[in-house]
Amino acid sequence: MTLAVPTNKSKNIESIYPLSPMQEGMLFHTLYEPESRVYFTQMKYILHGNLDIFAFEQAWQQVVDRHPILRTIFVWQNGKKTLQVVLKKVNLPWTNLDWRSLSPIEQEQQLEVLLQEDRNNDFVLDKAPLMRCTLIQLAEATYKFVWSSHHLLTDGWCMPIIFKEVFAFYEASIEGKDLYLPLPRPYKDYITWLQQQDATKAAAYWQKALQGFAAPTPLVVDCTAKQQSEIKKTFDQQRLQLSSTATTALKSLAQKHRLTVSTLVQGAWGLLLSRYSGESDVIFGATVSGRPPSLSGVESMIGLFINTLPVRVKVSEETELVPWLAELQQQQVERDEYAYSSLVEIQRSSEVPPGSCLFDSLLVFENYPSADSLHNSIRIDDFQGSERTNYPLTILVIPNEELLVRFVYDRDRFDADTITRMAGHFQTLLLGIVDNPQQKLSKLPLLTDFEKNRLLVEWNDTRVDYPEKCIYQLFEEQVAKTPDAVAVVFGSEKLTYQELNSRANQLAHHLQTLGVGPEVLVGICVERSLDMIVGILAILKAGGAYVPLDPAYPQERLAYMLSNATVSVLLTQQKLVEQLPNCEQVVCLDTDSEIISAQIKDNLLVGVKPENLAYVIYTSGSTGKPKGVAMSNRSLVNLLLWQMENSQVSIEGKTLQFAPISFDVSFQEIFSTWCSGGTLVLISEDVRRDARALLRLLTETGVERIFLPFVALQQLAEVATSFELFPTTLCEIITAGEQLQMTTSLTNFLTRLPDCRLENQYGPSESHVVTAFTLKGSANSWSALPPIGRPIANTQIYILDLQGQPVPIGVPGELHIGGLGLAREYLNRPELTAQKFILSPFDKSNSACLYKTGDQARYLPDGNIEFLGRIDNQVKIRGFRIELGEIETTLTAQPQVKEAVVIVREDIPGKKRLVAYIVQTHITSPSSIQNQLRNFLKHQLPDYMVPSAFMLLDALPLTPSGKVDRRALPAPCVINDTETFVTASTPTEEAIATIWGDVLGLKQVGIHDNFFELGGHSLLATQVISRLRQTWKMELPLRRLFEKPTVAELAQSIDKILSTVQRLQSNTSSHLLNNREEIEL
Repeated sequence: MTLAVPTNKSKNIESIYPLSPMQEGMLFHTLYEPESRVYFTQMKYILHGNLDIFAFEQAWQQVVDRHPILRTIFVWQNGKKTLQVVLKKVNLPWTNLDWRSLSPIEQEQQLEVLLQEDRNNDFVLDKAPLMRCTLIQLAEATYKFVWSSHHLLTDGWCMPIIFKEVFAFYEASIEGKDLYLPLPRPYKDYITWLQQQDATKAAAYWQKALQGFAAPTPLVVDCTAKQQSEIKKTFDQQRLQLSSTATTALKSLAQKHRLTVSTLVQGAWGLLLSRYSGESDVIFGATVSGRPPSLSGVESMIGLFINTLPVRVKVSEETELVPWLAELQQQQVERDEYAYSSLVEIQRSSEVPPGSCLFDSLLVFENYPSADSLHNSIRIDDFQGSERTNYPLTILVIPNEELLVRFVYDRDRFDADTITRMAGHFQTLLLGIVDNPQQKLSKLPLLTDFEKNRLLVEWNDTRVDYPEKCIYQLFEEQVAKTPDAVAVVFGSEKLTYQELNSRANQLAHHLQTLGVGPEVLVGICVERSLDMIVGILAILKAGGAYVPLDPAYPQERLAYMLSNATVSVLLTQQKLVEQLPNCEQVVCLDTDSEIISAQIKDNLLVGVKPENLAYVIYTSGSTGKPKGVAMSNRSLVNLLLWQMENSQVSIEGKTLQFAPISFDVSFQEIFSTWCSGGTLVLISEDVRRDARALLRLLTETGVERIFLPFVALQQLAEVATSFELFPTTLCEIITAGEQLQMTTSLTNFLTRLPDCRLENQYGPSESHVVTAFTLKGSANSWSALPPIGRPIANTQIYILDLQGQPVPIGVPGELHIGGLGLAREYLNRPELTAQKFILSPFDKSNSACLYKTGDQARYLPDGNIEFLGRIDNQVKIRGFRIELGEIETTLTAQPQVKEAVVIVREDIPGKKRLVAYIVQTHITSPSSIQNQLRNFLKHQLPDYMVPSAFMLLDALPLTPSGKVDRRALPAPCVINDTETFVTASTPTEEAIATIWGDVLGLKQVGIHDNFFELGGHSLLATQVISRLRQTWKMELPLRRLFEKPTVAELAQSIDKILSTVQRLQSNTSSHLLNNREEIEL
């Protein structure tokens, strides 16, 4: 809309003056979103009585004549400044309709059409008046009155004043009398008063009041994933009405403690936002009357006086309710002194970044005329208002005899069910305030009884009666059923169930001679082989628990694990012995084979019980040392029996064994296969690291089921797009370890497998799998970020706030796990066990435990759970759980590191990497410190815990509270020594550098840069090799990148291959390279 000075109205101009800050804000949003009808106000009333229509119309015209603001338009001055222009004379548009001949249903239908047409007929701001009236006669003494206006003119305070004057003029008219009311004070006087206020003093107040608040309070239950460009801003509303009894009690409580009902309502809304967001410091908007007491006669003035101000609420859950409300009211009194402040200026005084809203919810406490305040012969009821603001959520509170609350919401941000639940929570808080005003804030209820029962009982009703058995017993039962079926395949080697059982028994008997039995921990450090698989089974059959040790781990880490677990027996291979720490008894499965094979093949008699340990798997720990998760047979058998019941793999189906045995998913792969009669397909480490080789193996072996972390699954899907073979036998894909994302490649991959189901499982090492969500049907219809599902058999999931109370549906909280799946403890870490495994407040026997996962999640309305990430510094990358604190602790152990912070960055969607930010004790060369720290970490931590980039800072950025501001850490750049950096010069080098830059998200790559030092890892290496193969149409083994990790080395290797190809092609045209042949140089 373009506004211009109305030259044709100059003789009719009474006054010209500036806008108030609130008017300027409303005008901006009106012009910014003209199609939204923002601030279009539509009031509807039912009038009962013998109404004189002409007198009623004239009364309204007289009120318009009395008040300058009702004759006001808005114009530009020279296209720069907006002014409001008061006209001397304005005729109020008036429409009379007679619908008495229509049935009640027809009247309702006609009314809906009329109201919509009225809303579509928006006001033109430079054409007066910005209001109109429609009177509809429904019956002899019943009328529907519709009053539409623009909010720029009036506020809620004006309604009773206007109606009182209308009926005063109406009464005088029907009695044939003249009425002379005192001249009202014009709105212009208020504008003059505003211009006299101390803006500097106000800015100082707001700066202090908002100090430390740097981000708007999130409305966590809204659909924040939608892009702003897609939002159409269509609004709807819902009503909440308290009973007269509850309203009376609320007013009595306020009166008793010298509080206003408005304070009680604001307190309840602040608590709701705090509980929803999980933050103790929240802000929402609230309207104030804006009528300064120092302006005489302001109570009877007509105009837009209300202002929107931020209300900051700090919630200390241990504070008592009434004192907290009293403090909230005192803050309101102090705030009212600066109620004239422009919201734009207030935001400038805050620390919220420009472009961000200070708040997203607005609380409006309204007052409208009641029947007893008007003429006795005309009764008004059934008031309904229709108005929308520029905020996604507005809560309008009308303190009638029955407190009315209207939730006006943006339908693109909230769905109706969400608002219904929100209204229920708001009502529960208000009633909780009334029921026990002496309680602490933490004790105030939020959930309705229905929702509490659903969250705690109904959705956790997972009981299934499973037999009390141990893992080895399930396996031996399967051996008896299918002794000749193939149990495991590794390349050309294979074992039947009987053969596997015999070999495992022989080793188990040998282990028993070494003292292995229940609660005895046996280390196993073996490369991927049949020996590895047999070793795990033998330990369990001997009654012990296995402790997997990855041969690739640094010696110091392995030494700690062996010491912490007090391992007395270690299974390994001769070639690994030298790199392993000393152990009391070492069994080399290869060189000791004669001793082992001399043992009998019979099953063992062991006294293992379900509560005895099955394994101890070490995961990253925040103190700098890994922690051992001790899992019992009972917990794991519960998982196996559930998995077997819910699998759609055939009885003799093949399952891939992909995960390292130090990763808990390996147990699921191995034993869910063996306990159901399937075949386990074991693969070498080279195949594990090469998605192309893995895809070929899956196709050639006819694997039906795979367990893969998302990143590995994504790599497989990407390779499949350009590979001639495809694993059509897959019927079940299970992913876990990190957030599943339905990328284009993965969707296309699964579209080619219409009978294959994808299952998204969730579970930390401390419980193994506890929830699962199955995706079936068309992959194109699946959510981009599928939920993690519902709890599995004999498992309970509780999503709790910081006070340990269940959060509402849709609200984030910390995920807690209960039930049979829990680990027994952190081995030899009683304090940590007590900290993370807490007594369940929902167990009547007061004996069950809950595990605090540190994961953030929320319940969806259908009972499925959405994973939202880590609450603390623990993250998952490539399926590995990493405690960032462990890396930080290890870094700060270096003398040259003063401070260290490690974060996960995802500068390229789907590509997470670790970045370390370092403050040095002494300044050294950037490239020198980078190489030194990387080499140091390689000897202390697994490769997936070594940051891909190191940033040197003079100081770490801090928040106002003194904490490290992780959001303010700069984006990483590659630290290169300028003297050694060389740009690509040949076509091959340029192509490689471009591919590396795309994959790693770097703008500049030199020919001497090392792929892995730039942040590359094995999964990204797969992408690079795939791109290189496409570029030169040649077979290039994945290991080539590991052997030639710099651009120069790899380019030289590729150039040699190309040169050989050209030479062969020139020598003979009949001996072309086979598509699958590799040229080794």
